Amino acid sequence: MADSFLSSLSRRVSGILPKAWRRDLPVVPVVRLSGAIGMQTTPFARSLSLAGTAQALDKAFAVKSAPAVALLINSPGGSPVQSHLIFRRIRALAQEKEKHVFAFVEDAAASGGYMIACAADEIFADPCSIVGSIGVVTAGFGFDKAIEKLGVERRVYTAGTRKVTLDPFRPTRPEDVERLDVLLKELHTVFVDLVRSRRGDALPADDETLFSGEFWLGTQAAGLGLVDGLGDVRSILKARYGEEVRMPLVQGASGFLLRRPSGFSGGFSGGLSGALAGTLAAQAVDGAMAAAEERALWSRLGL
Repeated sequence: MADSFLSSLSRRVSGILPKAWRRDLPVVPVVRLSGAIGMQTTPFARSLSLAGTAQALDKAFAVKSAPAVALLINSPGGSPVQSHLIFRRIRALAQEKEKHVFAFVEDAAASGGYMIACAADEIFADPCSIVGSIGVVTAGFGFDKAIEKLGVERRVYTAGTRKVTLDPFRPTRPEDVERLDVLLKELHTVFVDLVRSRRGDALPADDETLFSGEFWLGTQAAGLGLVDGLGDVRSILKARYGEEVRMPLVQGASGFLLRRPSGFSGGFSGGLSGALAGTLAAQAVDGAMAAAEERALWSRLGL
């Protein structure tokens, strides 16, 4: 009798509590993975890296009552190393905590962004999302003719015959290009093998097209087996876990946009010190370069 009364009381109390406070509703933590992928070297650069995402991932997978974790992915790609590290961390946590993983593509999951999406057990995309670009690229500029016109002499001294491979201030050497081609093909093989291992029988037999570096809209990607279906995080999770499923956004530690430079102490009386001003200027330049590189990655997808 007492147990029945307490159970009834608990249901009534749960019914009037805000969703966020109720323990009886299913919960699927959501982690946003957005931006170009690479090491974050300045406070201005907001690229994805394992260091920047690990805390949020750990928090999300630590929710014991959650049957799954959802990833919101919006990335044009970037560093293959950081992409692979994030992929491996997600898979390790999923296996350790025994969680199902969903990935939801927003504007793009291209190149390294798609590699991260492959860490999910199921991938969903918007019909207009950009998906794929399963390839490897490197690019640069040659300044050898420019410095020759300016009358600048390039002086480089090395120990090691390959230490100045692909030096942008010297003419391209065929042996350097051949060596780079070997490295790019090896990276591509790693990427292709990863996609095959995760997507399995969903992929068509026409590997030449699929792994050519081409990218597709979400509707096309679904037909190619790169994603499991079309939809957004709310509609898919509600269909899977019920209308009252909670989807809290999990974030890592957020620092100041500008971190205090090392070695600086004291107030701002009398204006910025020369050292601080120089540090901020260097950070601004680095940030501008990072922003330009990220813009180039997005532009490659027409976004």
